[in-house]
Amino acid sequence: MEKIQVGETDNKSRNLFLGLLFDGIGMLSFTIPFVGEFSDVVWAPIAGYLMTTMYKGTVGKVGGVVTFLEEILPFSDVIPTFTLTWIYNYWIKNKNAS
Repeated sequence: MEKIQVGETDNKSRNLFLGLLFDGIGMLSFTIPFVGEFSDVVWAPIAGYLMTTMYKGTVGKVGGVVTFLEEILPFSDVIPTFTLTWIYNYWIKNKNAS
């Protein structure tokens, strides 16, 4: 049985909600073709920073770089990096630790 520390469940739910929100914001550039891609120049560093603050350690650092690259590269906004990082951090990584 998995031990959950006080506050861990709150972070898990909060990170899922924020991840879905941030992935949605990142995908908004698809609503205005070509013009929206320029908004990624502003959003990419913000998204990378948000990823590093949401997830500490190696997961946050690698996730921040991947998120920045995903947002800055044209037409790659469809990849939900925040949600994928959440799945990795709370499902895959925890199963491997057991």
